[in-house]
Formats: sequence, structure tokens, C-alpha cells
Amino acid sequence: MRGRETSLRTEEMLLNVGPQHPSTHGVFRLVLRIDGEIIREAQPRIGYLHRGTEKLAEDLTYNQIIPYTDRMDYLNAMNNNHAVVLAVEKLMELEIPERAEYLRVITTELNRVASHLVWFGTYLLDIGALSPFLYAFKDREKIVELFNELCGARLTYNYMRVGGVKWDAPDGWLEKVKDLITYLRQQHQVYMDLVGGNEIFQARVKGVGRYDARTAVEYGLSGANLRCTGVKRDLRRDRPYSIYDRFDFDIPVSTDGDCRDRFFLRMEEILQSLRIVEQAVEGIPDGPIMAKISRVIRPPAGEVYSAVENPRGELGIHLVSKGKDKPWRLHWKRPSFSNLQILPHLLEGENVANLIAILGAVDIVLGDVDA
Repeated sequence: MRGRETSLRTEEMLLNVGPQHPSTHGVFRLVLRIDGEIIREAQPRIGYLHRGTEKLAEDLTYNQIIPYTDRMDYLNAMNNNHAVVLAVEKLMELEIPERAEYLRVITTELNRVASHLVWFGTYLLDIGALSPFLYAFKDREKIVELFNELCGARLTYNYMRVGGVKWDAPDGWLEKVKDLITYLRQQHQVYMDLVGGNEIFQARVKGVGRYDARTAVEYGLSGANLRCTGVKRDLRRDRPYSIYDRFDFDIPVSTDGDCRDRFFLRMEEILQSLRIVEQAVEGIPDGPIMAKISRVIRPPAGEVYSAVENPRGELGIHLVSKGKDKPWRLHWKRPSFSNLQILPHLLEGENVANLIAILGAVDIVLGDVDA
């Protein structure tokens, strides 16, 4: 009408993101308050599907705890096994047989590669590319098949024991690992040719979800989420555990702190893990795979904190013993739970279109969020 000014009226809206995956029923959702296409507020809700792993451990013997760690991060069972046995062995001041140490390194690093392959494939799938997902899962399957030969499982391995490992490598297994290293290096170049230089992918992730080193440290980030800001921290090098101090490998870092950096860091970490596995396979000695320990494990009274570098960052365990066959208290420091905290900072003021690129680049495994 004449003389009446018109203006566009907008109202804020609450948008629930997730759960949309079969494993996320009640585990995690993101509640967004959006104004048009802009995110004004982001609230991560981790839900109520808490499995009580820490409390259950108080009623389990030390080796009985290990199967529960398989399920905490279902893409990273070997590293979870490693964390809990290292803590008990540290408390007991136990010396592990050389062959067992080498087998631990080989399996944890292969598991790191498998985990990064899942992230690579699903991240590209989430932002609109189907082919990388098919490549990644085809190649991850080769690692899974080797683990199946080693311990009879494809996902929840239950492989490590306090004092060593449960099974030795079967005949010909190490030769298959050697062949796989060569194959995966070739495939890594295929991944980079397919995705790394793709202009659409670069535009989707470059400069998105950026933060600096101070912010990363303040939020307690670890893994690639920390190293993408120029902070060169990796527990395998900074606090060497097992026999990692014997191997020659690099710690990839970058400084832009965006989704693009986090992508390329994880891809470079695949190559470094293959480099470690290659050295371990070449140097593995013969000998026993278990230390001589009593059937019932009773660490001395005391407490210890032990941590490993898992694919998502620092996985720590605080263990308190009263000298009995079961822990008095056990608490996990889970990397996905810590890394999750930065999401509101990254998303508030961001365009909704960048949500999936940011969320996926943080690399959160939901079982690791709510253990």
C-alpha cells in the first residue's frame, strides 16, 4: 500500500541435527538455533546412552576389562586395548617381551590406518562425494582381514593382554603385512589424485572451521585437531611408550587450522603409520609373546596415569589400585569427548552450509564420546 514501508521479517528456528545413524540413537545430536542461514547458537547433546564402562571395570578383573575397551571406539579397538594394558603394566613395573611389543606396534598402527580410512571415506561422503568412500572401505577391508587372521575378529579384537598379546602372528602373516604396506602406499596416491587437488573439495574446506593454537590448547584438543594449528604434539614422540622411541617417523603439522589442514594431516599420518609398520615388520624378533605373570593379576596399591596417541588424539586412563584383582577406580580421558567441546565455538556465526564440513573434520567417534 502507498506510504507503507515493507521489510523482511525473520524468526529464529531450532534445528535438530541427528541422530541419523543406526549407532547414534540417543548418543549425540546437535541443537542449532539458526537465523536464516546463519547459526546463532550450537549445543552438542551427548544423550543418555552411557554404557558405564568405568563403573563396570570396578567389578572386573584386569584382563576382563579389555573387551569393554574394544567397544569404546569401535574403529580403534587395538589402541584402546593398548591403553589399558599399559596402565596396569606401568603400575606393576612389568617388562614386556620384545616380540609382543613389536606386535602391539604393528597392530595399533594398522588400526590407525584403518580408522583414518573410515574417516576419509565417510567425510567425503558427507560432503557429497561417493567414490572415495568405496575406495576407502575396499582398502580398509584388507586390514580387517589381516586382523581376522591374527585374532579371529573383525571389529572388537580383544587382542592385548596384561604382559603381552593373546596370539602370535600366524605363518605368513608378516609377509602379508609387507605386501599390504606397498599396496596402501600406492593407494594413498590414488586418494590424493582423486581428492587432494579437486577444486570443488578445496573450495568446500579451505578456510572453513578455522581456529588458532591458543584456542586449541584452551579447549584441550589433541591429535590432528591440535597439530593443525602448528602445535607439534604426539605422545608417541613426546612421551614415548611401548617401543616407539626405536622408530623413525615424522609428526605432520600445519598452521592454517582449518578443515583442509585437518584433512591433509590425517592423510599424511597414514603414510607415517605405514612407515612405522614397515620398520616394525623388518625388526620383529623371535621369542615369547607373554611375560611370566601370575594367573590372577594383582597390581600393587597405588595410582597411575597412562596415555596413548590414538587416531583422534590423547587417550588416557587414570587407574587406582588397592592391591586387589580388580581396580578400585578407573577413569578414561577420551579424545572425542574433549574435541567435541570446540563445536559451539566453530559453528556459532557460521553458515549452515558449512556445518557438515566442520563437524566431520573434527572426527568425533560417538562411542568414544559417551563411554
